[in-house]
Amino acid sequence: MRYLILSDIHANLTALDAALAAAKGHWDKVICLGDVVGYGPDPNEVVDRVREIGAITIRGNHDKAGSGLANADDFNPVARAVALWTRDQLRPENREWLEQLPTGPLNENGFVMVHGAFRDEDEYVFAPAQALDSLLDAPAQITFFGHTHLQGGFTLRDDQVGVLHFKPAAGQHFSTLTVEDGTTYLLNPGSIGQPRDGDTRAAFVIADLQQKSIEFWRVPYDIEAVQKRMGAGGLPEPLIQRLAFGR
Repeated sequence: MRYLILSDIHANLTALDAALAAAKGHWDKVICLGDVVGYGPDPNEVVDRVREIGAITIRGNHDKAGSGLANADDFNPVARAVALWTRDQLRPENREWLEQLPTGPLNENGFVMVHGAFRDEDEYVFAPAQALDSLLDAPAQITFFGHTHLQGGFTLRDDQVGVLHFKPAAGQHFSTLTVEDGTTYLLNPGSIGQPRDGDTRAAFVIADLQQKSIEFWRVPYDIEAVQKRMGAGGLPEPLIQRLAFGR
């Protein structure tokens, strides 16, 4: 079974469709780690596409805020403004779908899905010390998480936490991680719709755990087209500009 693992799509249909086109024929089932909406200009279109491909999806903090399931009081002013804008844009059936998304952790055929961390779905895991609890709590060898928009992750082996970074070589679409026995993994596929690691390309993972292979992909997409839709929708200028910098 090959899994296409997406996270933090953030209402960016152009990036999502570029990722799906690049991954065509390489997956059997889709996983989404949350934040389907928020920040981007295409909340309904992205929800429609995620539902269309049958993705097993858990909720993220922007899914809660964008659907109205949770308030956005703890968001910064820019994110809060977009959450309220998203609520106004969503069709009732898509809003209801977001409201009903399950929380993580969710087990799926030998691995686990969370949005942020095991103990708090809204926690950001940036550093080894933050990752340690999730690595120790993990009921499976591999956990996929999102929320930070940073492709990579952490390992636990012989009581030592390691840090993983991935960037495909020139001319390549992906870097491959080979899963090793005796190691626990906490892995982030990166963000489809708003990468923040300095690489503007959409990020995702294709995992074949039977073959112990996890591919960390990056694919380009038409950023200017997304920026134009954001401008037309009246979304905040800082969000429009950051897509061009991957920050």
